[in-house]
Amino acid sequence: MVITFRPMIESAEETRHIMQFLVSNRFPFHMRAEHSEESAREAVDSGRFWSAESAGYWILADAECVGLVVLDDLTDDTPMFDLRLGEAYRGRGLGPQVLKALCSFVFERFPEPVRFEGQTREDNIAMRRTFLQAGFIKEAHYRMAWPTREGTRVASVAYAILRPDWENNATTPLEWDDLPLTSR
Repeated sequence: MVITFRPMIESAEETRHIMQFLVSNRFPFHMRAEHSEESAREAVDSGRFWSAESAGYWILADAECVGLVVLDDLTDDTPMFDLRLGEAYRGRGLGPQVLKALCSFVFERFPEPVRFEGQTREDNIAMRRTFLQAGFIKEAHYRMAWPTREGTRVASVAYAILRPDWENNATTPLEWDDLPLTSR
């Protein structure tokens, strides 16, 4: 399967497509699980999909639109992303393919990034597995950092891939316990 990314172009037609995608799909592990016409319009009008700091792309799998991704912090050396597959395309094994293609897209198109990062909720097991299958390493586990719609809080888990690891198809291990507690 060939995964490509088509840039979103600021226009009335693109705005309609983005709003339709957001309104017609649920995203249970995102801060906003469901969009109304109003919230989707606000997301577009805020510049979320086209600004100096972020850029939106349609995800195409064999030329069929399967979702969207927004790249954030493009002027930094560690861009981040917001990935949303349409409901009809989830659970088909596309996630790792999309994420690997997205790494190639970012590292080949933008020379500045030394690492590429994403975050998800601790209970989004499918995305956490996707990160690992795409060569990302868990770098942080922010306890009670992600407020849920139900009013509770879950951990936010951050994953990243380093440019050299992507270039060499390698994984640099992370030493979690590098500073052991010693007795006083």
